[in-house]
Amino acid sequence: MSNRSDRDGGKPGKALRGRAGRMKNGRGSGRASTGMVRLWGRHAVEAALKNPDRQHRKLWATREGVESLDGELPSDFPVEWAQPADLAQLVARDAPHQGLVLECEPLDDIFIDDVLDGDPSRPVVVLDQVTDPHNVGAIMRSAVAFNACAIVTQDRHAPPESGTLAKSASGALEILPWVRVVNLARALEEIAEAGYWRIGLDGNTETTLGNALPAGPVALVLGAEGDGMRHNIAQHCDAIAKLPINEAMESLNVSNAAAISLYAVATRPAS
Repeated sequence: MSNRSDRDGGKPGKALRGRAGRMKNGRGSGRASTGMVRLWGRHAVEAALKNPDRQHRKLWATREGVESLDGELPSDFPVEWAQPADLAQLVARDAPHQGLVLECEPLDDIFIDDVLDGDPSRPVVVLDQVTDPHNVGAIMRSAVAFNACAIVTQDRHAPPESGTLAKSASGALEILPWVRVVNLARALEEIAEAGYWRIGLDGNTETTLGNALPAGPVALVLGAEGDGMRHNIAQHCDAIAKLPINEAMESLNVSNAAAISLYAVATRPAS
């Protein structure tokens, strides 16, 4: 980002109130144009603008929203000035857009061989049919915080890129490699072939995660809330472990479980 568009002519232009809300799929849908992704909120939009791998189409913004960005927009960046009420019509209902809505191309596909670096300090997070975009976004945020090398999901039974996911990820969508595969079991085989110890998280076992962690590279496998990991996915794990939570609580939200598991990997004793 270089020069903010409102600074080119010295004086800020007039806000185009009303135009943004009349777009196709505008009111309260959060749906982008065909083949595009619509992001909102300062962290998600700022990270996307800074991502050299992200192709941007258009930004709808309040002047306060653009002023909140870290850095400046190129002078020729396509911006449509709008009021907060107009932006609210471009995003999911009641979504906190913070004066910024960006429409852009989806990120390019990433392949599993491209992300497995074998670094013991950088785990892989594998999600088996976790479909809630809030959970997947929160897991991405924790994965970046604890230096994971990638997240792996199926191309089906997982949420697509979206404003809701990106807002929950708080910028992590643009940083963390996201590998989407057709066959998750086969992906786990490839992860094992690359030297990773695959640990599935499940409360119905006696082994705790701390006791199951090796010294080498780790893949953490988490299943959907309620159903947990599918049987075939569990069979492709080298160990099944649980978090040592109080018996009065049956389970944790999958994003909380992921964060705790990533912390356990990050703080395990050095070999």
